[in-house]
Amino acid sequence: MAEPLAQRLRPRSLDEVWGQRHLLALGKVFRRTIDSGRVPNMIFYGPSGVGKTTVARIIAEGSGMRLHKLNGTSASTSDIKAVLGEIGTLHAAGGILLYLDEIQYLNKKQQQSLLECIEDGSVTLIASTTENPYFYIYNALLSRCTVFEFKALEPADIQAGLKQAAKRLGEEDKSPVHIPEDALDYLAQSAGGDMRKALGCLEFAVAAAEEGPDGRHVTLDMVQQVAKRTAMRYDREGDDHYDILSAYQKSMRGSDPDAALHYLARLLEAGDLVSACRRLMVCACEDVGLAYPQIIPIVKAAVDAATMLGLPEARIPLADAVILVATSPKSNTGEAAIDKALADVQRGKSGPIPRQLQNKHYDGEDALVKGQHYLYPHDYPNRWVEQQYLPDALKGRVYYQYGDNKNEQAARAYWQRIKHP
Repeated sequence: MAEPLAQRLRPRSLDEVWGQRHLLALGKVFRRTIDSGRVPNMIFYGPSGVGKTTVARIIAEGSGMRLHKLNGTSASTSDIKAVLGEIGTLHAAGGILLYLDEIQYLNKKQQQSLLECIEDGSVTLIASTTENPYFYIYNALLSRCTVFEFKALEPADIQAGLKQAAKRLGEEDKSPVHIPEDALDYLAQSAGGDMRKALGCLEFAVAAAEEGPDGRHVTLDMVQQVAKRTAMRYDREGDDHYDILSAYQKSMRGSDPDAALHYLARLLEAGDLVSACRRLMVCACEDVGLAYPQIIPIVKAAVDAATMLGLPEARIPLADAVILVATSPKSNTGEAAIDKALADVQRGKSGPIPRQLQNKHYDGEDALVKGQHYLYPHDYPNRWVEQQYLPDALKGRVYYQYGDNKNEQAARAYWQRIKHP
């Protein structure tokens, strides 16, 4: 079986690694530490296909230590014990470096088994994970390691790597590979920051290219057929899911309909209709709120229509609603008010309900003041009369502050005229 192109082109030095300049550029702390020959305990965190494993292998192979490689998806407790069993032996005279890929798949007990040897320096750990280490890795292990985040590659980095790969394929087969700039750009953009994915698509397209007198020609149409849906990097339980949702709501809150539609499109392309609807409804209530309270039933109707229609038609009412939310006036006064009220309740600030508000129409023998004395607002001019509603412990407490939008200012002017004639 032929070795995949991504494996054949795997960089052999840090200078050959594409992207990750925030770590690997000369002068960066990470690069200076590795170049010094000292290898600390590290955890590499980031999406797949961005160079975590490559960088770890380069560091490990240049460390001079006894190298062991394990993968969390298949490593057993006995595999870990076998590595630790070499501590102090002649084989490990220069130290042991354990490269552990996909560490998040190790259970807590397996992770704990590494603590002592990492603490005393008899084993140096380089681990990599595609999941947030602060959620999936045991805290005691995290405290003994430095976490470095690897980022999705920029299209320019991927395009440069693809050009090198096309050249390499032509040299290997002694048949030049010709790929136009628009096809390279499409591949780079559609890879979602994943070099491995881009190289896999390129290799597939090259294999399908017909041989001509001057070599093989890969066209844009061929690339589009191979890479049609590779741009989506989405995991409903992972960081990308929450990052997209956060950007979606913040774009609506920030009154940017174009950005909001972009993130809606990413959610819908991933088939996540539920999250798109839920965040839209939240944003209508939380961020538009009292500035345009009629928006809440409008958005609810759009969400109901989208749920009834399903994809792909659901995109239409959702797009309408997203644009409406993004372009509406904003107010979070309702949310701020209830949060203040909840904070008081959670701190135990409440007290007995005032007598005139209680749901009873008689007085016990111990009542100091006889009679409920509730004033019915509808019996008074303008349907309002002054009386105490908050408990004594909170008398005078103000939770709601009118927003500066037209709707709330109109309500404020009305009640000022009624309450302070």
